[in-house]
Amino acid sequence: MSDQRTVTAAAELLPFLFENWPETKRTRIKQWLKYGSVRVNDHAVTRHDHKLTPGDKITIKVERAPRAGVKPMPAGLSIVYEDAAIIVLNKGAGWLTVATDSGNGRTAYAALTDHVRATDARNRVWIVHRLDRDTSGLIVFAKTEPFKRILQQNWHRFDKTYLAVAEGVIKRDSGTLRCYLNEEFSLRVRSVPPGEDTREAITHFKVLKRAASTTLVELKLETGRRHQIRVHLSDMGHPIVGDKPYGATTDPARRLALHSSELHFIHPATEEKMDFVLPLPDVLAKLV
Repeated sequence: MSDQRTVTAAAELLPFLFENWPETKRTRIKQWLKYGSVRVNDHAVTRHDHKLTPGDKITIKVERAPRAGVKPMPAGLSIVYEDAAIIVLNKGAGWLTVATDSGNGRTAYAALTDHVRATDARNRVWIVHRLDRDTSGLIVFAKTEPFKRILQQNWHRFDKTYLAVAEGVIKRDSGTLRCYLNEEFSLRVRSVPPGEDTREAITHFKVLKRAASTTLVELKLETGRRHQIRVHLSDMGHPIVGDKPYGATTDPARRLALHSSELHFIHPATEEKMDFVLPLPDVLAKLV
């Protein structure tokens, strides 16, 4: 299915979809949005309040139903967008990106490998970047090694945004967090003085909301070090809720309160700008 409308007056995306596809059930329209079927000027958009301006082209592109025998993704994983070059996945907390040395735990990599091989046993996926087991949200995989290399070589140029619920009330409205990390220890990364074995980590933060005992923080990565957000907030004296290894004393959601909420990158094949946004999961939103 492919259908297009042109915006004639400023509007938000979801109300525009409701108005211009009145014959479609609203739950179906929300599914289009959630799973990357809505394109604004050929860019996949998932945010319901995305601002539209006159002249914007809104296209609905719904992929054909999967072939017989293709199993749905396991609970906790959902495909936001897929084409011949990439897969953008919504990874739930509790899923590893790829197997650890111990070999224990469910992995998004294995689930996606099963998904692509359902149509051709020769297919496979390549890991572009990783999310911690207990971090939820957007993650990208490539379908060929050349596309993986293109994405990884340019990854530092792309915009990656996270949302975190931190313990306590952060008084600063915004700022930049810098430190040097020692990643030698597998379970806990440490901030240390700069040296030959350290790597600089830079995170830009902005407070979005303060509650009585927690703070919702938006974090944009300038570097992509392991656990850098967790270390930076811990060093501030405001560890992420549920992050016991980095000093958290509360865990009301029974998970790490960290979510990969936005990815903006250039498609490795078409060179189009790809924009993906996932709101904070309800279980974390309730904390603020």
